[in-house]
Amino acid sequence: MAELKDVKGIGPKSLSLLNKIGIFTIDDLLTHYPFRYDVLVRDDLSKIEDGGKIIIDGKIESMPILMRFKAGLNKMNFRLVTASGIVGVSIFNRAFLKSQLTVGSGVTVIGKLDKSKNVITASEIKMGLLTNKAKIEPVYHCTSGLTNKNMSTYINMALLMYGKEVFDYIPDVYLEKYHFLNKKTALNIIHNPSTMEKLKEVTIRLKYEELFAFMFKINYLKIQNKKKNQGLTRQINRLQIEKFIQDLPFELTSDQKEAVDVILNDLESVHRMNRLLQGDVGSGKTVVAFIAMLANCLSGYQSALMAPTEILATQHFQNLKLFLKEENISVELLTGSTPKKDKQRIYQGLKDGSISMIVGTHALIQEEVEYNNLGLVITDEQHRFGVHQRANLQNKGLKPDVLYMSATPIPRTYALTIFGDMDVSTIKERPKGRQKIDTYVKKNSEIKDVLKMMYEELKKGHQVYVIAPLIEESENSDLATVCKLKDQMRLAFGERYQIDIVHGKMASAAKDMIMEQFKNNDVQILISTTVVEVGVDVPNATMMVIFDADRFGLSTLHQLRGRVGRGTARSLCVLISDSDAERLKIMETVDDGFVISEEDFKLRGQGDLFGTKQSGDMSFKIANIRLDYKILLQAKKDSKEYLLNKEFDQDEIKKRLVASITNDRA
Repeated sequence: MAELKDVKGIGPKSLSLLNKIGIFTIDDLLTHYPFRYDVLVRDDLSKIEDGGKIIIDGKIESMPILMRFKAGLNKMNFRLVTASGIVGVSIFNRAFLKSQLTVGSGVTVIGKLDKSKNVITASEIKMGLLTNKAKIEPVYHCTSGLTNKNMSTYINMALLMYGKEVFDYIPDVYLEKYHFLNKKTALNIIHNPSTMEKLKEVTIRLKYEELFAFMFKINYLKIQNKKKNQGLTRQINRLQIEKFIQDLPFELTSDQKEAVDVILNDLESVHRMNRLLQGDVGSGKTVVAFIAMLANCLSGYQSALMAPTEILATQHFQNLKLFLKEENISVELLTGSTPKKDKQRIYQGLKDGSISMIVGTHALIQEEVEYNNLGLVITDEQHRFGVHQRANLQNKGLKPDVLYMSATPIPRTYALTIFGDMDVSTIKERPKGRQKIDTYVKKNSEIKDVLKMMYEELKKGHQVYVIAPLIEESENSDLATVCKLKDQMRLAFGERYQIDIVHGKMASAAKDMIMEQFKNNDVQILISTTVVEVGVDVPNATMMVIFDADRFGLSTLHQLRGRVGRGTARSLCVLISDSDAERLKIMETVDDGFVISEEDFKLRGQGDLFGTKQSGDMSFKIANIRLDYKILLQAKKDSKEYLLNKEFDQDEIKKRLVASITNDRA
């Protein structure tokens, strides 16, 4: 295809402006879709209220009078003859239109009507009269110096000159199946719609094409990864693992059993495992991971479990030791605070293979750490590690199988895309004995009631989490802060209970020390930011109070709530906010993290699922994976069918899509 500068009317200046908004090719220009449409329908002067918006057309009766003011301001006045009467028109700072506004010319005016003066203050004047039908006008994202009219002109000129060269990524079989229009026609309609029905039809078609191409790439990468990633060969003694599971002091849920089964199949497979194990707070993912580590170890390979914090790594280590107390397996803990003497011993044990399992933080991927035969890598709360950190640990082994764990339920729409090249196992069932957490939404004016609820829990010997969105006060914010809340809690509870704070800006050692004190009940009220979202189990903590709850996503609130309800006692969570009550009320009735994540996804979109913007966030030109989920599912199914069908191997579409993957990686 020709270059953007070859489109008639696009000179060096406009080329630079188009580049500024990400338009570099003719294809970029043609797929720069309108973000909305203005539907222009002729109004009647007599039916518009004073100050109301009006769209009206007519012929100019008088020569426009231009008045100039200081500071470069100007105003233009003229009279307009319309079907419903004569009206005055005023428009500011449009002096450049004067030469076009000649007596007798037809124009359409959009603005506000002052009935007492019979004058429209126009926000926009369009050349030409409206037809009897509604006129649908596309509105584009532009930049200073580039008008909507410019954009429309450039796009339509590109369609006229190069429309036949536009490549269609929907194979004929699906064009026929869904009765889709060809790409050129679809682009013509989306940029120049005649009816809303036609616009809707081509919008679905263009969304499908975008999602088809995207899911083709995801499916292709998944298949290629399996072909390339030859894994380790193992013989797993299923009977031995089954006996171990039966001897556990609790019974696995059916979801846990299913997850164990597919992971064992992965470990036995000739392909490297690349699996995400996701589950709600307290669903029992860690037990499944431990069983995978045991199976890997009994097959003669080392296992590594990496956690995001020292305290969580320590908790995993202690639980794993307890879990394997009847087994003769060497397990060690490696973190930043491990004494130097112990580190040297652990380094040697990992290198010579005498240590079978290692649990730790990012200390596991330091340069000096060498493994003898690392066969399984597990990263807990995988989204808290960077891509390179995860890859570093994987690269420490020969061809280790990889299992990611996440307690942040990922909406199915997002899982299809962000983890499209990964297998996903989901644990939804709760183990027996897990408590439902009673949740209440309260206003700041009800703080006395909340303090009474806290006192009742403290009197029973229980502990309380208090969450604030900020660490210290800002001049521009009256949100609750950790330090401010500590003072308030001291006023409320005096010296009867030990109160302390923990937040992300603290040194790891200080933070871990306070968390350990809370775990041991030396601290009864822990005031914190969201650093406790993922952390230690404190079964004695039965109440969670979250201030300014409207500042958090529902998924984050659910994660925070999951810090309580870990013992046998009834637990509760209080969300304090004076706004956004309707959204927060969902938390009172829903305790399923997957349902909550779907609600969060609807409300906040894909970019902030984990509370922080994800790198590599998907950006589609016309599709929306939340709103277009049904189209996404169909595109996923069709693209996989097309990819695997050998009859289409010589298709130009398939060749181009595969080539584009190579280009993307380059």
